[in-house]
Amino acid sequence: MEEEEKLSLTQHLEELRDRLIRCFIAVIAGCVVAYIFKEKLFEILSRPLIRVMGEGDKIIFTGIPEAFFTYLKVSLLAGIFIAAPFITYQFWMFVAPGLYKHERRLMVPIVFISAFFFVGGALFGYFIVFPFGFKFLLGFATENIQALPSMREYLSFSTKLLLAFGFVFELPIVITFMAKLGLVTVPFLKKNRKYAILIFFAGSALLTPPDVVTQVMLSLPLMVLYEISILGARIFGRNPEEPAEKTSDDGEDTE
Repeated sequence: MEEEEKLSLTQHLEELRDRLIRCFIAVIAGCVVAYIFKEKLFEILSRPLIRVMGEGDKIIFTGIPEAFFTYLKVSLLAGIFIAAPFITYQFWMFVAPGLYKHERRLMVPIVFISAFFFVGGALFGYFIVFPFGFKFLLGFATENIQALPSMREYLSFSTKLLLAFGFVFELPIVITFMAKLGLVTVPFLKKNRKYAILIFFAGSALLTPPDVVTQVMLSLPLMVLYEISILGARIFGRNPEEPAEKTSDDGEDTE
């Protein structure tokens, strides 16, 4: 019996290795395709900054290999984005056999809704926050002080902000899931709303550049998302009077 369990664990690890290799190949393939359009991809990423720069101003690179490595990083990020559906599929095929039926029913919509909120947060940052934030930051330039943003600095700065907005927009999913597990309740969320707002502004100060405009533009959507989270907790949260859903040993739901 012990040898069978060891064999089963070995097969499980081999499957994990094979799926990770497939994901790695998919990312490399996406990176190669993205590198063909590297200039266009970086132009799209830097468009919000270019639109608010002064006439004749340009993004520069200060090191000889800086442009090459910046394009390589942009291609890698785009490659991960291109391969994301395949990576999600591989992840699902790996974990699905170990889930109960009711867990599989929950996992599929959670994955798609999480992706929707993440992309929505990144787009909000790109189309709404970037133009106002960059305009404010570049406003400190004078006749004697000129802004000369480099490719490397801009890529690092913009990627950090896009990821920050993407992740914070997952707030309704996280809180609704916690309510589903019975970890938080609607009265608890309402009671601690003022503390949540304080945390939002403190977190925004850490995630965004040291300017009030960007911090506020991240904090305000978080306040709206918190209210959406309360609504989600009200709809999908566990009723304290109802017992937790039970499952049989073979993975079938029982009533």
